Amino acid sequence: MYQQMIFVNLPVADVDASKKFFTELGYSINPQFSDETTASVVISDTIVAMLLSKEKYAQFTKKEIADATRTSEVLIALSAESREKVDELVDKALAAGGTTAGETQDMGFMYGRSFDDLDGHTWEVVWMDPAAIEG
Repeated sequence: MYQQMIFVNLPVADVDASKKFFTELGYSINPQFSDETTASVVISDTIVAMLLSKEKYAQFTKKEIADATRTSEVLIALSAESREKVDELVDKALAAGGTTAGETQDMGFMYGRSFDDLDGHTWEVVWMDPAAIEG
């Protein structure tokens, strides 16, 4: 059965530093779609972050490229299988050079934390109690 995929394209200042950052979070780089200007970060079977040098990114848009350290262009939210996995991923991101991007959200049935990557892109990591989702 076909599974739709998402490819999130993000401009980065230093492709090699971004590769290192995301591999420290436990993700892999797909070498088939990576080179000195692009890193294809495999987040899951259906989610890929394409990290492009700003020059490469500019080839795909006529718009000004946002400086994510000063403006918000997107909030990327990832689900996690448990509260512990939320903490594990965010703690890895902070240890790898990311920064905290907001307060921890704990509503009992839902728990989330967020971080900014090396270029200021905000990643939210969220767990929801499966019982709350089911109704």
